[in-house]
Amino acid sequence: MKIHSDSFAQGQPIPVEFALGAKEGFGGNRNPQLAWEDAPAGTKSYVLMCIDTDAPTDASLAGKAGVEIAIAHPRGDFVHWVVVDIPPDMTEIAAGSASNGVTQRGKGPCQGEGARQGLNDYTGWFSGSDELRGEYFGYDGPYPPPNDLRTHRYFFRVFALDVDKLDVPQVFTAQQAFAAMHGHVLAEASTYGTYRLHD
Repeated sequence: MKIHSDSFAQGQPIPVEFALGAKEGFGGNRNPQLAWEDAPAGTKSYVLMCIDTDAPTDASLAGKAGVEIAIAHPRGDFVHWVVVDIPPDMTEIAAGSASNGVTQRGKGPCQGEGARQGLNDYTGWFSGSDELRGEYFGYDGPYPPPNDLRTHRYFFRVFALDVDKLDVPQVFTAQQAFAAMHGHVLAEASTYGTYRLHD
């Protein structure tokens, strides 16, 4: 099974068009184009995720004046996108089809027929902000701390499952999707791009 994007090259920088954060203000926050192929026989649905594996574990350092976050600082995951119940005949997502701009306080449930989009981690990240707090469903792109010396990697992962519907609540997180997927993954493919705001 393979996945690729026409929006960025494997392991190369993600254009600001697909990022939430920019050097000054916000980026375009469009979801990138993604396509996958060669799923195994018996695939009944897909799950798609985008995860930054280089998020600093001490959130209080992000953007802190006079502080640079060292490359060696402990890192954790930050979820930017989780989609479940993608039909087996859907193997491409067009650029800008799930997110096309910044939506203050989040885009809302993004629930329609077929695929369901869960909460991303900006829900928790912005929870302390009167201006930005809300439920952030669907895709919201890269916004690494501008004072972080590490270049962040954003992994787009697609999983082929042997079930057509994942047993998660109507409002769900990537962690709940991972738990529900256990024992049902037939194959996985991933690609990644990078992004940084530090000069």
